Amino acid sequence: MHALATQRAEWDRPVPRYTSYPTAAQFHAGVGVAAYRQWLAGVDPAEPISLYLHIPYCQQLCRYCGCHMRVAGRYEQVQAYVEPLAVEIDLVAAALPGRLKVGHIHWGGGTPTILSPEDFMALQGRLRARFEILDGAEIAVECDPRVLGAPLIAAMAAAGVTRTSLGVQDFDAEVQRAIGRWQPYELTLSAVEGLRRAGIRQINLDLMYGLPRQTVDSILATVDRAAGLNPDRLALFGYAHVPWMKPHQRLMPEAELPDGEARLAQAAAAAERLQQLGYVWIGLDHFARPEDPMAVAAAQGRLHRNFQGYATDPATTLLGFGASAIGALDQGYVQNEVDIRAWRTAIAAGSLATRRGVALDEDDRLRRYVIERLMCDLEVDLEAAANRFGRDKRCFESEWGEIRRLAEEGLVEIDGETFRLTAAGRPFMRLAACVFDRYFDPGAGRHAKAV
Repeated sequence: MHALATQRAEWDRPVPRYTSYPTAAQFHAGVGVAAYRQWLAGVDPAEPISLYLHIPYCQQLCRYCGCHMRVAGRYEQVQAYVEPLAVEIDLVAAALPGRLKVGHIHWGGGTPTILSPEDFMALQGRLRARFEILDGAEIAVECDPRVLGAPLIAAMAAAGVTRTSLGVQDFDAEVQRAIGRWQPYELTLSAVEGLRRAGIRQINLDLMYGLPRQTVDSILATVDRAAGLNPDRLALFGYAHVPWMKPHQRLMPEAELPDGEARLAQAAAAAERLQQLGYVWIGLDHFARPEDPMAVAAAQGRLHRNFQGYATDPATTLLGFGASAIGALDQGYVQNEVDIRAWRTAIAAGSLATRRGVALDEDDRLRRYVIERLMCDLEVDLEAAANRFGRDKRCFESEWGEIRRLAEEGLVEIDGETFRLTAAGRPFMRLAACVFDRYFDPGAGRHAKAV
């Protein structure tokens, strides 16, 4: 870690999160409704697909939020979103070559738990009517414990929900005041107990470092309390301060944000504590019980990365529903209208709401594979990767110079045609991934810092 003191400023620079490649920064209006319809018609009907539903509403604003969301002052605003969402499900399903099989469903937001039990059941019922939800399919819901009541928990259980991710961020009262999210530990405990009583036993907790007023000691206290709830998985995300993209983040007390060194210390301490508590460190920021499917997939080289982060889902087709939702298909990525009114207008006209996207070429596919394997496996055999796509290892000649520079700085080590992240380099894996991003513009200022 001695090099960190002199090189950290250079290493800790803005880079993409690489939940996709090419990243959303490369999406453009040239890929729209016509392309999406063509891509949908070409989906292999024999292969299971995945679904994502975006519910862009919350009851109140959290100052750190980086999601596409709006505060709903009245439930009527949410209810007015549900009907066009159901119509969009119908429109997309009609464009597919039959009633396709589904292995994974993810509800994200905003917070899906702002929905009434009746609306949640209606939307899940619409999915079952238009798709064949496979036995054993994972149905995961992002939950805000502050709006997760017993009736909705019962509805989720009846709808077949198998996994929930509960937003926590930090249990420290001072940190909660700084980020505008008051969520006592007892409230989270009650939500966890309620889910387990209803039979929803696969529980994830989402934590965050790099928030104002956080210290190593305070984040370790939060980690201990979170682990005491015995979740199957925990995510430890670094707060991305991007007020030029999310103006409400200016409400954060910026003077109290930890600097890069403090953020790294927080992340390292939390990762060490979670491993001491029996969790396996997966990729960049996930931790799971050794018997959890994610830990098993990581150990077997079957881990994947998508717009929800790390995933065990092997599907190559992910259909997104709702305003701002992103879909992934063999041909490329598509994103719906971000503005809720524009999305609703398109659906009301009987059209898909695709706003932009990007088509993949063969070089994109190769680089996407390399980046995903590095982010998931912490190492990549570049010759094997090139051969997998019918290319010669010399296609990465220009990248090797940067890889060797990272090796000189102690971030990676090289073994023949393979390079792997070192312990010191693991927190900076997005920097290593960036080496293979042919579109990355370091001067664009669109991304959060590496740690």
